[in-house]
Amino acid sequence: MGRRHNNLRRVNGILLLDKPSGMTSNAALQAVKRLYCARKAGHTGSLDPLATGLLPLCFGEATKVSGFLLDADKRYRVVCKLGERTTTGDAEGEVLERRPVEGVTEARLRKVLEGFVGEIEQIPPMYSAVKHKGERLYKLARQGVEVEREARKVDIHLLELRDFRVPDFEIDVHCSKGTYVRTLVEDIGELLGCGAHVTALRRLAVGPFDDSQMIDMAVLEATAAESMAALDKLLLPMESGLAQWPGVRLSGDAAFYLRQGQPVLVPQAPTEGWVRLYEGESRFLGMGEILDDGRVAPRRLMTAS
Repeated sequence: MGRRHNNLRRVNGILLLDKPSGMTSNAALQAVKRLYCARKAGHTGSLDPLATGLLPLCFGEATKVSGFLLDADKRYRVVCKLGERTTTGDAEGEVLERRPVEGVTEARLRKVLEGFVGEIEQIPPMYSAVKHKGERLYKLARQGVEVEREARKVDIHLLELRDFRVPDFEIDVHCSKGTYVRTLVEDIGELLGCGAHVTALRRLAVGPFDDSQMIDMAVLEATAAESMAALDKLLLPMESGLAQWPGVRLSGDAAFYLRQGQPVLVPQAPTEGWVRLYEGESRFLGMGEILDDGRVAPRRLMTAS
């Protein structure tokens, strides 16, 4: 095992994978990690096996950024089918119930969608990675066990109808972290009185990243066959996951004290919030936070840049 570990590389950066349908997020991560021969990698929030689209993969030191991407807003394009409820809330589950959809008009659907914009409460589905007494809900669901779940507050920033052809409709969703799109679609179906489930879901954006820079598995495999150097060129810098934060540039002395864990005073720094830290113009140091007294405190520093 040790010899195999010695063959692995220290890779730092973020890859925007276009996850294929039918693959779990972890299986996609492991496949890409093998291509890169990377020692350390993690993803930034699971997509269901049915889903496709943007799955940011963080390598090496960039895994320190992954938690902030988990907390970021997401955007999805979703195709839904009215008239059927399934065990999983999507097309992978078994049909539990069928109901007529004749009474559903576009005007009525739009009215129902409007009611979900803003802060709403959701009960996590049984087929989810939420834990109950240390056990993942989806594992209990596969055993036929259903447990009570607490409702959670999430924000739906945008819910836009793109297409409606009975019994199918397509929506764009911009939502906060922790939103279950399958649950959202099920709840829409219940309000319409006919039930609904997800038949296709594609993630278009996570925090500062969108689908314009995604790379699919076929391109990755072809690039890996070319060279490791070509593969590494597909990685984005670690700090790209924090692009929405202001950057603070430190002098050599200030950077030295910051690395010792000491807050430092930086002229013209922001007055509050999280910041990206740099030594000089370009050397990324990590993440910091502005204290009440205006000093910049280190929060998560990189050991490589």
